[in-house]
Amino acid sequence: MSTEHPASVSTHVLDTSVGRPARGVGVRLSARSGREGHWRALGGSATDTDGRCADLPALPEGTTHVRLDFAVEPYFEPPPADGPPGARQEAPAHRGGGTGAFFPEVAVTFAVVPGEHHHVPLLLSPFGYSVYRGS
Repeated sequence: MSTEHPASVSTHVLDTSVGRPARGVGVRLSARSGREGHWRALGGSATDTDGRCADLPALPEGTTHVRLDFAVEPYFEPPPADGPPGARQEAPAHRGGGTGAFFPEVAVTFAVVPGEHHHVPLLLSPFGYSVYRGS
């Protein structure tokens, strides 16, 4: 058994179209060992009011690659007319017709190093996104 700690992962989502955290974005976490390994779904969460996923599952020992799948489309959908506001805060929806998001989902795959923490923020708008390794 290895004494080396596995890598860890965290994320948060910022809605750059309104300049606020994106609350309620679903996030799924998957991992694999080696480039040719099979992806293993580890679990998921949703962003909180601060746009963070505080409860993503731990990575198994031997993880070399991680994938975060963000369910973007529901965030940009308008709330039901007869119901309370949904997870989206003031996100613009249905600009120029069509759905509220050009990219209905975002998949981010990255390599991890055992013992290191990897924070991967998603900067989101209805028509684009950006990711980077944060701190």
